[in-house]
Amino acid sequence: MRVGLLRLVGAATAVYGIAVAARPGLLARPSGLVDGSGRTAPATATSLRPLAWRDAANGIAMAVAPEGAPLRAAALLRIASDFGDAVLLGATLPGRDKRLKAVAVSVGWGALSVAGLLPRRL
Repeated sequence: MRVGLLRLVGAATAVYGIAVAARPGLLARPSGLVDGSGRTAPATATSLRPLAWRDAANGIAMAVAPEGAPLRAAALLRIASDFGDAVLLGATLPGRDKRLKAVAVSVGWGALSVAGLLPRRL
């Protein structure tokens, strides 16, 4: 297990989650979930905040969980969330380019966590 990589992914995820919870437009804009003026509708912001808090909580867990089974469990939850996001956003976001970018980002972050779970030497 690459603990440092998992902790880094966790910290980055936590910071991003907190930022999106405070400013949902950080996720809404690149996802195409804004109006013609680039504003995030209140209902969209409300829908994105639980996702943001999920990421913040899971990221904090990865950053502070004891090494071993607790850290592995937090990482597996992160992987499930990222790959689940890839499936959901890839199927539902408006516009092919937005869907492809969301899938790439989600799979990329999930892959970092997968890499963190791999043994130090193969």
